[in-house]
Amino acid sequence: MVRSVILFFLAGLAEIGGGYFVWIWLRYDASIIWGILGAFVLILYGVIPTFQQFPSFGRVYAAYGGVFIIMSILWGWWIDNRIPDFYDWLGTVIALVGTAIILWTPRKEQEKG
Repeated sequence: MVRSVILFFLAGLAEIGGGYFVWIWLRYDASIIWGILGAFVLILYGVIPTFQQFPSFGRVYAAYGGVFIIMSILWGWWIDNRIPDFYDWLGTVIALVGTAIILWTPRKEQEKG
């Protein structure tokens, strides 16, 4: 479980960080280096989830969505100085509950039929 959390964190950091670098490049007319760095980091984001131990691509990415939400809220707070309000936190909690259900609910795997 610790490995999964670390990989979700690294994927989130790569996706948000890479996207932020592209944002800086395009929104603030910064050097193309920001865009290239952002593209490279976004490629890493695509690779990191492949190290997850879960057998289903769809479930990994669905669960990652909850992690991405909380990391985005925290990024906005710490990097963009946008303090999350009650509804930001409520939505984050709901997403994390959904993430936990997707990842850790025992279920019987079914074949496509």
